[in-house]
Amino acid sequence: MKYVNADLIFPEELLKEIQKYVHGGLVYVPKPDEVRKKWGENSGGRSYLNLRNHEIRQKFSAGMTIDQLSGQFCLSFDSIKKIVYVKK
Repeated sequence: MKYVNADLIFPEELLKEIQKYVHGGLVYVPKPDEVRKKWGENSGGRSYLNLRNHEIRQKFSAGMTIDQLSGQFCLSFDSIKKIVYVKK
């Protein structure tokens, strides 16, 4: 993210209003909500976890115990429990 001087981009009235709240500090201006993506959508992390959790639920339905799944996927007992007992 590149630093931009506020007096170059904001109208004078808006800049004065902003200065009432921030005096010489840095302010992050987020993108509008419709442009923002959810966590993991860009990196693929969300789809990886969805696939992993689906596999865990399938193996649990096939008869694997929570302890076995915990060891196989290197997750705590409670984490596996949350995955297999989630309401859809």
